[in-house]
Amino acid sequence: MNSHFKPGIITATAIIDSKALLANYQQIKSLAPSAKILAVLKANGYGHGLARMANILVNSTTPVDAFGVARLDEALILRASGIVQPIVLLEGVFNQADLPVVAVNDLQVVVHDKEQLNAIINISPEKLRQKQLKVWLKIDTGMHRLGIDKELFQYFYHALQQSHNVQLPLVLMSHLACADEQNNQNTATQLTLFEQITAKYTEPKSCANSAGICAWPASHYNWLRPGLMLYGVSPLNDATENQEASAVALNIAPVMTLQASIIAIRQVKTGECVGYGANWTSDKNTTIGVIAIGYGDGYPRHAENGTPVLLNGRIVPLVGRVSMDMITVNLGEEQPDNTNHDEIGDIATLWGKGLPVEVIAKHATTIPYELLCNIKSRVKKILI
Repeated sequence: MNSHFKPGIITATAIIDSKALLANYQQIKSLAPSAKILAVLKANGYGHGLARMANILVNSTTPVDAFGVARLDEALILRASGIVQPIVLLEGVFNQADLPVVAVNDLQVVVHDKEQLNAIINISPEKLRQKQLKVWLKIDTGMHRLGIDKELFQYFYHALQQSHNVQLPLVLMSHLACADEQNNQNTATQLTLFEQITAKYTEPKSCANSAGICAWPASHYNWLRPGLMLYGVSPLNDATENQEASAVALNIAPVMTLQASIIAIRQVKTGECVGYGANWTSDKNTTIGVIAIGYGDGYPRHAENGTPVLLNGRIVPLVGRVSMDMITVNLGEEQPDNTNHDEIGDIATLWGKGLPVEVIAKHATTIPYELLCNIKSRVKKILI
């Protein structure tokens, strides 16, 4: 077998496809043309790069309306990178001392508990430099994570309406707990409650996460909040369909393709083991390829034997435990006609174009969110 080094061997590298991101964004817009879009960039843009994703979206022919982040430091990174669009802190602030920073950077905040409400209405306008804060009021309709109870809505609403520190109108919002399950009626129950609470109010409203955008048109309202879908991964998880097939049906494409090169090729005999713990034993003479990626890069350590890897146009199975910097795959028996001509330097795709991350998540008993968000800083990112 030919095993000479090829030029350009790569360790773990994420190829980021800007055209795919923009196409996904346009597809989302087509599902609710009259709604505005708050693109969710939490967790370093779901592992794709916080500022990188934002700058692509603001340079679209129809720039995104706003961005959503979890924490203040994420918002400040976006401002420092030149983003001027509205930025919403989806968890709000945790300390009144953060509010002047929010005000001077023209950020928007979600209010979901009494401490946050009191911080806003009690801070002196001078500390805010006479700036008013744009507020999204979050109502708990059944997620039971963040949000105010329905009995407190009137109190919060009027307190915010009357505060000189608040810029009107408010945005009224909630979060859907089971929208990824299209047959789960909990979503319909949540939307009914949200409508009961907010029906007589004319403020903009927001309920739709990615799954709501795809499966629950009644949740669209005035603001969509796409996250996973924006990155080309289906948010739907019905037991009756494959999640990866769902992404195709939704007309979205993966933005990230994770790749790495083969750095060694070994012959393994029948009965020999591969990797830590010797948890895979070859049942025949075969060829093993070592690929320069591991859990130190964000590849899931608990990926099982048989997890697919795309190499030279075919699927080869992962064998042996995932190491910090390497994985091993079974390249198969060398064919008499030399049809499997894998070489050191050949590039394998771990997920992305041609191999959906949804498939890898199933083999690692996790979800696509975790795999994308776990991409480590040492993984090289190339924008195309």
